[in-house]
Amino acid sequence: MSAPGLAELLERAEALYLDYRLGAVKEWKQRTGGLAIGYMPIYAPRELLHAQGVLPVGLMGGRDDLEIIKGDAYYQSYICHIPRSTIELGLNGSLDALDGMLFPAICDVIRNLSGIWQMQFPDKLSHYLDLPQDFDPEMGGKFYRQDLEHLSELLVQRGARPLTAEALAHSIELYNAERREVQALYELRRLQPWKVPTHELYLVLRAALVLPVEESTAMFRQYHEAVAADQARKPVDQARVVLTGSFCEQPPLGLIKTLERAGCSIVDDDFVQVHRFIRSDIPASDDPLGALVNAFLTDGMASPTRYVDRGRKGDELVQRTKACGAEGLLFCAPSFCDPALLDQPMLVRAVEAEGVPWTAFKYSENSGQFQVIREQAGTFADSIKLWSNA
Repeated sequence: MSAPGLAELLERAEALYLDYRLGAVKEWKQRTGGLAIGYMPIYAPRELLHAQGVLPVGLMGGRDDLEIIKGDAYYQSYICHIPRSTIELGLNGSLDALDGMLFPAICDVIRNLSGIWQMQFPDKLSHYLDLPQDFDPEMGGKFYRQDLEHLSELLVQRGARPLTAEALAHSIELYNAERREVQALYELRRLQPWKVPTHELYLVLRAALVLPVEESTAMFRQYHEAVAADQARKPVDQARVVLTGSFCEQPPLGLIKTLERAGCSIVDDDFVQVHRFIRSDIPASDDPLGALVNAFLTDGMASPTRYVDRGRKGDELVQRTKACGAEGLLFCAPSFCDPALLDQPMLVRAVEAEGVPWTAFKYSENSGQFQVIREQAGTFADSIKLWSNA
């Protein structure tokens, strides 16, 4: 069977992105008889789930077309939007295909969401993944390993296969391959951003969240081959920018398109971080669970949800900005996102010390109008092209 063309691939990616009711997950369960476990951003040990025959399903909240009715009854008006839409999707039956949910330690809102989920769906697995902030292998490492072993036991109780070292090692290899494909796409966009429009890359990243890793890796590879071969895509004179702050609640697709139409070529971002939260291959080991734990401790992306135990807050962002040849920074954070907004002053201080131009705005996943942001981003892009020495 020939590989799908670019238009066909993007059409499928958009259909997966738009499908609140997880049709692809239902099809996988019917085909395999396996469990499907949802997880919230930013990171989840997908390798462990896969090794036990479980499909990890990434959930990123709703969009601007989801009407929130019941979800607003569970949360205050002064917190971010993602828990409202997630509860709404659960209560309206959209997530019925899932056999459980993982709630990685992101913030107090997600911790609270895990409790509400447990009360509303008592027959399904609800596990708060308490990720370590102490990166000493004898402290945080042991703590995290125990949590993963407990999670593995919970999955077995729900009908998953027992975890074996051989199966986990194989799953680690598969996710290593997926990370390499994603990193290759990010590298191509860094070098030739006109070849990889961010709104397309974002669709593929989101679509991959509901596919088994074997299919998602193939999708990334096919997209890479298609855009690299597309001679109709020509260079455009736009400002090269890094976008940061959107690591948990994701922006609407329309916002990303708006930024590109305003003259910004996004050459790095923190969208859908789970695909590259571990920055390099997890090495083969006689103890693959230990290797998985060590990768989180030593090779995880910098994030507002991750304690910085060495160096200065913002150094990693400065390094990324320089590495991709960006001319400016967009601080693009969800409204009421405490981790992003509390980090922002420290990040601004770091980038200003390096003379990097920046601007900031906020959004909500249900935003539908972006004219003000377009004007702000367009003015920023114009100022970079006219006056910046970056």
